[in-house]
Amino acid sequence: MAAKNLSILGSTGSIGTQSLEIAEKCGFKVSALSAYSNVDIIEGQIRKFKPRIAALVDKNAASELKTRVADTDTKILSGLKGVCECAAFPQADTVINGIVGMAGLRPTLTAVDCGKTVALANKETLVAGGRIVMSRAKEKGVRILPVDSEHSAIFQCLQGKPSNKAVKKLILTASGGPFFGKTRDELKSVTVQDALKHPNWSMGAKITIDSATMMNKGLEIIEAAFLFGIAPSKIDVVVHRESIIHSAVEYDDNAVIAQLGVPDMKIPIQYALTYPERYDAPTKELDLTEIGNLSFYRPDCETFKLIDVCKRAFMKGGVAPAFANSANEQANLMFREGKIGFLDIGDLVEKASSLAPDIQNYTLEDVENADKLARETVIKYAQKR
Repeated sequence: MAAKNLSILGSTGSIGTQSLEIAEKCGFKVSALSAYSNVDIIEGQIRKFKPRIAALVDKNAASELKTRVADTDTKILSGLKGVCECAAFPQADTVINGIVGMAGLRPTLTAVDCGKTVALANKETLVAGGRIVMSRAKEKGVRILPVDSEHSAIFQCLQGKPSNKAVKKLILTASGGPFFGKTRDELKSVTVQDALKHPNWSMGAKITIDSATMMNKGLEIIEAAFLFGIAPSKIDVVVHRESIIHSAVEYDDNAVIAQLGVPDMKIPIQYALTYPERYDAPTKELDLTEIGNLSFYRPDCETFKLIDVCKRAFMKGGVAPAFANSANEQANLMFREGKIGFLDIGDLVEKASSLAPDIQNYTLEDVENADKLARETVIKYAQKR
């Protein structure tokens, strides 16, 4: 396989830093980097990987970075425009989108429009703008390869399938997060620190909170529906505490094919970058005898209501999924800032989502307007509580 030339968006986050480890291990060139505001980390990345360009969304941070790396050949850009320039950088053939939240949508579309292969870890891209992204990718002949462990697992299990008609259902596994088995009464007083104690995965704060509320699984249902062309009614969620089975596909003959591995994001990141080939393991080997037992449970959708909120948003269609996603981003942030309680996240997102405007044939501008309105709605109802 020819060496890849990468643009890594969100390079200072969990996905970005691990992507750079994979790039170094596999000998891939890194031509562009972007992040939000972490000057210290991206400066180190610039000095090590020597990208042609780098961008920080925060303009003050970008100005500081420009001064710090003035002795290098890396051009420093700023703002969303700078991030999109990284996504469009001519020499890069593959764009890894590790940006968190709705902010990843426009850079994804930029990469697709420029004909880049997209290794997608930003699930909000498809949740908010799935119809636009997938239709444009088809038009441009661009591959969107999943990086999320669950969607990578499904992608791997679907290799060699005759057609979608042979697929009976997709089975998304969920760890259940730190509050598995808790009742609503027990969740009334949990803290941010409690919610950030994920049992298996090391992730950023926003995603870890989404795991605690199980909003991440609702988002993944919508992402899978767009990515694989499968109706949400054919997507099941199973709580699997050990996070060894990363997801599975059941075929019409009731055969179930699953992808297993240790819970390490380097595996799906590397597969997205080397597909269809497989390189030497970036992590330790799975020892089933060491694991011993695997457990499975039905999700508690009454206590963790956001799975069903996301399903309803998808069925409503149009900008409703974008609205639910942005409402969650705002509520998640307010919880991390100590402005609302843990259970308020689900209540506020459910309330806001019910008010999503009915705009079916949406444009990117419609999605961005829905994003703004959803956040304002959550803030308004939070102030009334």
